[in-house]
Amino acid sequence: MYRRHAGQVYAYARRRCGADDAPEVVADTFLVAWRRLDHVPADALPWLLGVARKVIGNHRRSAGRRASLQSRLEASRPQVMEDPIPGVDATVDVGRALDRLLPAEREALLLVAWERLDIARAAAAAGCSRATFSVRLHRARRRLMKELRSGGQFRDDEADAVREKGPYE
Repeated sequence: MYRRHAGQVYAYARRRCGADDAPEVVADTFLVAWRRLDHVPADALPWLLGVARKVIGNHRRSAGRRASLQSRLEASRPQVMEDPIPGVDATVDVGRALDRLLPAEREALLLVAWERLDIARAAAAAGCSRATFSVRLHRARRRLMKELRSGGQFRDDEADAVREKGPYE
């Protein structure tokens, strides 16, 4: 199972939490798989991606607690004023538009676009029914296009073409 799916789990983790944390996510994911070997379904990849999603959530919560502690420590130090950098208007890129989506919708898009899972397998990885996942994916695509349009990323004719093909095709 490790030889077959570790690369895909690593790619999933790397896209969501970066190259520094991805190996740890993979290790934790397969540790859970080893401990729950009797519960791993025959098609293990969606199950492993679901576990990886939960592991990443745990890592993010831990990072949030560390950041909170760091903020409290920095607040106790005297603050130094830095020269302000002039604001620069920038166009909205796809990453920023994705960040503004609801987490479940962003995950739906990423499972289909980046992980190349079909609806059934993506729904299993997300831990929901196919119908629920399909609705999330539809809403996510619609909201992503709205974000890209509002940020001036595409002209209307380009946005229509992306909507027809999907944002990653």
